[in-house]
Amino acid sequence: MKRIAALALCLLTASPSVAQNTGLERLSRPDQIISWKAVGRVDIGTSAFCTGTLIAADLVLTAAHCLFDRSGAPYPVDKITFRAGFADGAAVAEAGVARATAHDNYVAGKTGTQDGEQIRFDVALLQLAQPISTALAPPFAVDRPSDGDEVSVVSYARGREAALSWQRACTVLGRRGDLIAVDCDVTFGASGAPVFDRSQGRARIVSIISAGVKDGAGTVAFGMELPRLVSDLKQQLRSGRGVVTAQGDGLEPSAVGARRISLGGADRSAGGARFVKVPGN
Repeated sequence: MKRIAALALCLLTASPSVAQNTGLERLSRPDQIISWKAVGRVDIGTSAFCTGTLIAADLVLTAAHCLFDRSGAPYPVDKITFRAGFADGAAVAEAGVARATAHDNYVAGKTGTQDGEQIRFDVALLQLAQPISTALAPPFAVDRPSDGDEVSVVSYARGREAALSWQRACTVLGRRGDLIAVDCDVTFGASGAPVFDRSQGRARIVSIISAGVKDGAGTVAFGMELPRLVSDLKQQLRSGRGVVTAQGDGLEPSAVGARRISLGGADRSAGGARFVKVPGN
């Protein structure tokens, strides 16, 4: 907890906050969902979920820690379902997952590893058993963050898991290397939620939510730059390295090289974002 708080302080002092935040908008009507149909709920069995986004007809981008239970074992891939544009019991489209891979460098709990390093590689790709038509849910492009201080987040989370919530504008609080801190309103379940840059026409994914710090003043969430990581993950899928399949004939858990991060004193839930409660709040 102290390490992630220190990371927050470092990033917060890296860039002044000037953007104006907006509240959450619940997206449940077809006209509200139309721009965000490629964002969906990643359901792990019936007890856990994260947020994920189509970046191709058969590829969903989410957080690596969403693929593992509290013990560090990978969830059975055939128990994972992606529900695009899910709202109030209905989805634009849904599909099971055939293969999944977490980034090779995502190794939670490794001795000497700083939380910044763990967050930096907290990225995974799900390959769907059946592609979702791009006419139904047009995938989003992945890009580098611009120099602006305003982003947008679309997510599911605890207490609002039945429909997407959109925060039109939240603030980039700081950057350090390829890490980014934002004050978007996210909590458990928002792991993997896309952070969008809307400054150049159609929204582009410039980060995903990995972890955060929550106190009485609000939330600071953390993500990472994506292009190189997504390229790595696609190569892993092509080569089969670190890939777990629905048939159970993928690599053994020990070979996947990924584990759920444990933060001392953190309030966690299976499949949800890792948020730290600051003592005294």
